[in-house]
Amino acid sequence: MVAVPGVSTREEMLALVRAAIRGAEAPPVPRAYRLEGALAPDERVARFCERVGEYRAEVLRADGGVDRAIGGALARRGARTVVVPAGLPPHWRPGGVELLEDRGFSAHELDRVDGVVTGCTVGIAETGTIVLTAAPHEGRCALTLVPDVHVCVVEERQIVELVPEALAVLAPLVRAERRPLTFVSGPSATSDIELSRVEGVHGPRDLVVVVAA
Repeated sequence: MVAVPGVSTREEMLALVRAAIRGAEAPPVPRAYRLEGALAPDERVARFCERVGEYRAEVLRADGGVDRAIGGALARRGARTVVVPAGLPPHWRPGGVELLEDRGFSAHELDRVDGVVTGCTVGIAETGTIVLTAAPHEGRCALTLVPDVHVCVVEERQIVELVPEALAVLAPLVRAERRPLTFVSGPSATSDIELSRVEGVHGPRDLVVVVAA
């Protein structure tokens, strides 16, 4: 490109762009993205469970009670001390373990507990993703990032089919309440250049999702 006296570099660049696209084909028609799901409620829940399981997370249906499902999952992992957010419902709190209600534990203190139990705000069936927004029954972000085991309760009514449907739920919480968002798709995992998978590097090594009616 040769500089032209009296013409700015910006104007030169725009002129070149206009010349390059002159006579080009019309721009493509915008894609019609799916904004609403079409699955029946039971199909939506089944797909969510399937997709979450594909991420190496354990999926449990709480047919015999949420607390029993959680207690069983913790017992199988040998978890004895579990931190919970202050707003976790009483009927979700399992027996047989020491429950530590969060009082602003430091990262070092959280690292010494065996696991954490929380709820969530929304589950996405298409991607097998759980979204937390630091609600009272979910707690602050650190709770779900430091302990090695995360047991998360997802109610069937919270499960949507598509990402746009989840964003419609989350948008008011972010705009009006400035809540942080944590998207969880399976246990924490990363891979090196040789694609060797390592779990638990930047979050829980073990994720259990309890689906409640």
